[in-house]
Amino acid sequence: MSGHAGREPRRLTRWWRRRSLRARLTVIAATAIAVSVFVAFQVASELLDWELKDTVESQLRADSRVLATDAERAGPAQVRLPPYPGSGRLVRVILPDGSIRTPAGQPALPPVSEDAARVAQGASDDLMESNDSDEDGYVIYTLRAGDGAVQVAHVVDDSPINQFGFGMLLIGLLCVVGGALVGRTVARAGLAPIDRLTAAAVRVAHTRDLDADIPDEGGGEIRRLIQSINDMLAALRDSRRAQRLLAEDAAHELKTPLTSLRLNVELLIRLDRRGTLDSALPAESRTRLLDDLGAQVTELSSLAAELTDLARGDISDESTEVLDLADIVVAAAARARSRVPDIEVALDVTSVWVSGRPAALQRAVLNLIDNAGKWSPADQPVQVRLRAEGASAVVEVDDAGPGIDAADVPRVFDRFYRADSARALPGSGLGLSIVQRVVDAHGGRAAVARSARGGALLRIALPAADPPAPPAPIARLTAGDDTAVR
Repeated sequence: MSGHAGREPRRLTRWWRRRSLRARLTVIAATAIAVSVFVAFQVASELLDWELKDTVESQLRADSRVLATDAERAGPAQVRLPPYPGSGRLVRVILPDGSIRTPAGQPALPPVSEDAARVAQGASDDLMESNDSDEDGYVIYTLRAGDGAVQVAHVVDDSPINQFGFGMLLIGLLCVVGGALVGRTVARAGLAPIDRLTAAAVRVAHTRDLDADIPDEGGGEIRRLIQSINDMLAALRDSRRAQRLLAEDAAHELKTPLTSLRLNVELLIRLDRRGTLDSALPAESRTRLLDDLGAQVTELSSLAAELTDLARGDISDESTEVLDLADIVVAAAARARSRVPDIEVALDVTSVWVSGRPAALQRAVLNLIDNAGKWSPADQPVQVRLRAEGASAVVEVDDAGPGIDAADVPRVFDRFYRADSARALPGSGLGLSIVQRVVDAHGGRAAVARSARGGALLRIALPAADPPAPPAPIARLTAGDDTAVR
């Protein structure tokens, strides 16, 4: 039973949520007006009832005083009571012995109450009482007169209140219907901008036209909603533009190594088909050609890996952890030496803790070292320094090369950007852009300057973190000893 009762509210809630906003506003407006009319009816009915009752009681007091004056002059037993005219007030005289006198032809009144009898006996001066029955209700006023009392009664008539209630009911129905119509009209007018906004969003979804901004109209919440959607469209346009530029730049960068690789492979195939491979290409030339092929494949693999890494929306799937950046720098330097044995890396690092992703940070430092290794002379090492500066962990990588021209400094961290002096060197122009993205993802900053040795000084600063608390010492028990030794 309780389960069924619990399902009903949930069913009603689901039904309500499935209604359109326009229908909800219409129902809410009609309900609010209905409640207002009902409250107004209740208040007006109480006021009308109070006013009618006050008027009746005032009239009864006035009539009773006139009758009491006659009874005191002639006595309750001899006071003249005219025949009942068929309508109007009802009167009754209570004699000292408790008997009553009524006009001829007058309808019978309810029996004299004990309180009214005490008034006739002189216990009190007057009494206002009401007698509601299933048939007729009376308001009876008893007033002491001589050695008895007089009563004047009024038949309670609910017809004015009933008529008033019927009129209020009709007015309420009209108000509810009118309120529903007005609510629907207001909802339609108020939701018109949302309807147009919905149509514009559907049009953008169907046409894929992100350049069509939604017209800014309305005010308040509607305007903020439209501006938010336009901002979202602008972000989508920028994202699509970035994807298109990435694809165009990738195609451009892939063209050169692919062309060279294709020409070399076609040359080998053509010579092999002619059977002149050994005679046309001496061993030294074949070795140089195969080295070129290997370098081109390596370049393509590196470019593909960098493009994949750059195109991803996140740095990696690894979680953030508190780590010693010195370990990251040392590991990156070791990887750089293994990839390019001729490169010399001089480390000057101190322990600085940061919160970050280890693989992404190592990739960023490795790219800095690789970039410096391309420019540093063979007899000059790449210097890598790590230190704490205030609330930041600072990594600096400098070389003794020719440095970076002032015109190239603003674009050093752009995708695929390569200075004119770097066109002859291997690389895709993606390494430093990956550094910038990793640093941004960790809330840091990347900058470029000229080093004291005349070359380039690449600098990244990351927010430092508190080192983790050392683990608590573990108690050890020696054999046959009950004492814990720390």
